[in-house]
Amino acid sequence: MSEIDIRTILEGVLFGAGRSLSVEELAESMEATHSEVLSNLESLQHTMKRRPGGALQLTSVSGRWVMEVKPKLADHMPSSFRTEIPQRLLAAAALIAYHQPMAQSQLVDMIGQRAYEHVRDLAHLGLIDRRRDGLSRRLTTTRRFAEMFGCPYAESKKVRKWFREHAAKMGMDGAELAASLGDGAEEIQDAPEVPVSEDWDESSAEIIEDDEE
Repeated sequence: MSEIDIRTILEGVLFGAGRSLSVEELAESMEATHSEVLSNLESLQHTMKRRPGGALQLTSVSGRWVMEVKPKLADHMPSSFRTEIPQRLLAAAALIAYHQPMAQSQLVDMIGQRAYEHVRDLAHLGLIDRRRDGLSRRLTTTRRFAEMFGCPYAESKKVRKWFREHAAKMGMDGAELAASLGDGAEEIQDAPEVPVSEDWDESSAEIIEDDEE
């Protein structure tokens, strides 16, 4: 490693990634050992807890590490961040957040063939991850997505819970929430949940980088 503290590098990598990373991914990218990365992650987590006035925390979820906004700041996060997402993408974004890990085929059933374009655009904006689930895709949100919507969490299951709680407070289900955020032209159909494959693991599922449908 360079003379820069490995904890500083880890903090930068996790902040810049915008998603959770495993110790293995971090070790490989930094050319460090598993034990070296893990011990420094734990040290960084402790340091951030003691850091006065910090807005971020380092969290370990199912063996993956993610940088996220502290929950106590949730009420102070400006919801206007979501206006940076093109309005035509808001309905798809809300559906993914509400149903994640969402099968791309379910999104297609709900909003039609435009789902493919919307998924590509959301992925290019760094707002969602497309992960392989057998021959299909699972869609999950990223930390950048959570920040734009003022959600204090980055981990996908927490983002889903946060979205569902906010929808429930407004008396809406996922489709109704998506329609309220859309541009008025979106027709959203009910579609059954597509079960996650028994052997699917979000923490190790390959992220799809290409534009193939």
